[in-house]
Amino acid sequence: MRLQFSLGVLISCLGLVGPVFADSNLTAERTSQQVLKGDFRPPQVFKNVNLVRNTNLDKGYVRETINVVVENVNQHFQSDYYLPFEYDVIAKVGGLEVRDKKNAAQAKFETETLAQAAVLSEEASQKPTQYFLVHFPKPLAPKTQITLQISYFILSSLDPLPATIKQDGKQYLTYSFSAYVPSAYTTLKQKTKVKFPTTDVPEYTITSGLTSSSDPERQGSSYTYGTYDTSKVPPGTQYPVQVRYEFTKPILACSLLERDIEVSHWGGNLATEERYWLRNDAAGLSNHFSRVTWATQNYYNAPTSALKELKIPLRPGSVDPYFTDDIGNVSTSRYRPGVKKDAFLELKPRYPVFGGWKYSFRIGWNNALSNFLRKLKTGDTFVLNVPFMEGPKMPEGIQYDRVEIRAILPEGATNLKWTVQGGVGMPVLIAQTSLHKTFMDTVGRSELKLTALNVVDEAREAQLIVSKL
Repeated sequence: MRLQFSLGVLISCLGLVGPVFADSNLTAERTSQQVLKGDFRPPQVFKNVNLVRNTNLDKGYVRETINVVVENVNQHFQSDYYLPFEYDVIAKVGGLEVRDKKNAAQAKFETETLAQAAVLSEEASQKPTQYFLVHFPKPLAPKTQITLQISYFILSSLDPLPATIKQDGKQYLTYSFSAYVPSAYTTLKQKTKVKFPTTDVPEYTITSGLTSSSDPERQGSSYTYGTYDTSKVPPGTQYPVQVRYEFTKPILACSLLERDIEVSHWGGNLATEERYWLRNDAAGLSNHFSRVTWATQNYYNAPTSALKELKIPLRPGSVDPYFTDDIGNVSTSRYRPGVKKDAFLELKPRYPVFGGWKYSFRIGWNNALSNFLRKLKTGDTFVLNVPFMEGPKMPEGIQYDRVEIRAILPEGATNLKWTVQGGVGMPVLIAQTSLHKTFMDTVGRSELKLTALNVVDEAREAQLIVSKL
């Protein structure tokens, strides 16, 4: 049985955030969240015939893709598939997408977040498993199969071990998971492939009794757990696995990104400003910072877990870039303009950002509005097409806890419609419209504000399209 519960209350109690809906023209927040009553268990109407999980640890966050063949074992058509996540994991999940692997042209399936009522109890010693509910666009007939491709990111799930290192020392991260993929249904066969950034993996769990051969099977920087025959293993069974691997790079996370896109129809200009509250979640320093050691590392270009610089690709024709922080203008920057190719803004913070350190700053630039705004041939409709995200593009990736995007349009722009196209692992977007008042305005400029949680670099490929009817 399900109850309707206030989404605001649920988030404040849980910190539970997940992809509830995909790209949308909605301009209001969903006001309810599904809360499951009692000791809920998903109905056993499916079985997983074969499941393969791919875990990629190349970046500072976890990327997982699950390909699973699902069969309807019930006598009736079924369209709801449950994805379980532990209570302490689901709030870190971002960019959940579910598709039909054999029909790539089909849109991603609609999903929503479900929570058991016990998570609202402060007295509960253990929080129950939570679920994402996947809605098939077409009900699955009895005894038929569908191959699902489930992809998502897990943020803030990598832990440095040791927690502190020397300034020029190697950094090792740990990641914990279950050899049995969490599932609400019986799985006949399954395996997990883990891709590491290097072959330096000093510690990893060796399973016992799950297979007749050595487990995991190692091949270069890839480790494979399984294949396991789990036809008699109850759903929800776990086999803890932990891996420890070398990752001497910064683990960049942004507590908040504020991105403003301001349209000036009088000046024919599109002004963009981004404000970052950046931190490095890498291992901290075991000793005091040494400038001599830092100079030596830079001379030999040695790997480091500290952030040295940020490289920001901008659209061709970008002009007037600036880089400031809490103190003022930062002169350690270089701009490479581009007319036909991307321009590049290279930034060096005032100090190297080591593990546990933070750095807040802002950047901005201008573009010709004609490259992003067009008027339709019929009617009085204007369409603005801008990148959903820009900012730093780093090989180790950046994870964003919260992103706020504001599109500030000219006065008189009303009846706004918006959508987001493209991108991989797009987050839930909550939209609000309001008025933005500044100098010389009369009624104020129309402002569209989009808020998203648990965002990663892959969202950079998306485009935000805003139209005024």
